[in-house]
Amino acid sequence: MRAGLTALVLLTLSIACSSPGAQADKSRVPGRNEMAELNKYLVRKDRERIQNYIERKKLEMKETPSGLWYIIKSEGSGELLKDRDVVEFEYDCSMLDGTECYSSAELGPKAIVIGKTAIEPGLDQGLRMMRKGGEAMFIIPPFLAWGLPGDGKKIPSRAVLVYNVKVTNVRQ
Repeated sequence: MRAGLTALVLLTLSIACSSPGAQADKSRVPGRNEMAELNKYLVRKDRERIQNYIERKKLEMKETPSGLWYIIKSEGSGELLKDRDVVEFEYDCSMLDGTECYSSAELGPKAIVIGKTAIEPGLDQGLRMMRKGGEAMFIIPPFLAWGLPGDGKKIPSRAVLVYNVKVTNVRQ
């Protein structure tokens, strides 16, 4: 994680210092194109970290077009979860290095309303691929999780999250 942040700082400085007039104007803010390039770089690095984790753990995961990685361990039954379904699920959330962030063993099962309750966009997307009784694993890159700021508690800046989820109940 520290190496990634160091690379981010060095890239930002090199972009800022290499542009014309950067030496004369110390207050210059990187432009839209520079920020877009930096964002692409970070997304690429996150993807590499996730792929290395998947290889190391010998997982057979799929990636959605948005960048969420998933494996459905057990299909469950009924319809796929959708907007306004009230869903209860057990979970554990950790980082790629195995550090546990949150779990239902510690905090109890989570109950949400799909599409209404504020959760990580990647978790919302993953839950929509599940049914009652289903079990899945999701690897959520920072841009689909807590991003640059983290959650201010246990999830640090730019953390890739690993969620293991089991849907225990669904109400329409």
